[in-house]
Amino acid sequence: MSQDWDHLWTQYAASAEQNPAQAFRRLLVVRSLGLTPGSRLLDIGSGQGDLAQGLSALMPGLEVAGLDISLSGIAESSRKVPGGRFFQADLLKPIELSGALDGWATHAVCTELLEHVSEPERVLANTLPLLAPGSLLIVTVPSGPMSAFDKHIGHLRHYRAEELKALLESVGYQVDGIWRAGFPFFNLYRLTVILRGKKLIKDAASDRPLPWSARFVMKIFRFLFRFNAVRMGPGWQLVALARRPGE
Repeated sequence: MSQDWDHLWTQYAASAEQNPAQAFRRLLVVRSLGLTPGSRLLDIGSGQGDLAQGLSALMPGLEVAGLDISLSGIAESSRKVPGGRFFQADLLKPIELSGALDGWATHAVCTELLEHVSEPERVLANTLPLLAPGSLLIVTVPSGPMSAFDKHIGHLRHYRAEELKALLESVGYQVDGIWRAGFPFFNLYRLTVILRGKKLIKDAASDRPLPWSARFVMKIFRFLFRFNAVRMGPGWQLVALARRPGE
């Protein structure tokens, strides 16, 4: 994977934690996963460990493993989820973990990763053997127009529902459903990001706290996101529910 993820996380981790879209996506994942006691969760592209940390808090005793190319991300994830197992891996290459996770996961998440990679089918194919037969995968990717900030952090594409479905099926997943979420306020937030253009890149990368105006806008959207449609309307957040075939 060509992006310098250690550099990106160093620059943007603080602003990402304040992003209301993060919490909205976490809500979508939680509602879709259906975790139960004894579940084993694989976080594909675990980043800084925020999603794994949130899911662990909701389901005490949840077994968690994560894969990411960023060493700093692995270190931060391990700090946030002390009982989890996090491994550095280039997901575009065969994953060699000495069988530690073969067929291990009962549930998996791959959130906001596939838009960054040139060959997303390889990410899905390389991680498929780590899921148990019949296990559930939740994927989230952006839909709708791309902003200057999206391009700056390495978005290569935004997906349509039919493209995501074809991608998952091409590597052997059974797709149970794909839907667009976030209408209307997630879309409005994304339009705000687009309109801010390159100024957002500068603000998000700064060592100083975000401007009060940006923090105020995020606070407003954090409230409004409570009223986003989760499974209907022309939302610009795409969610897929898929399974590895088997009993």
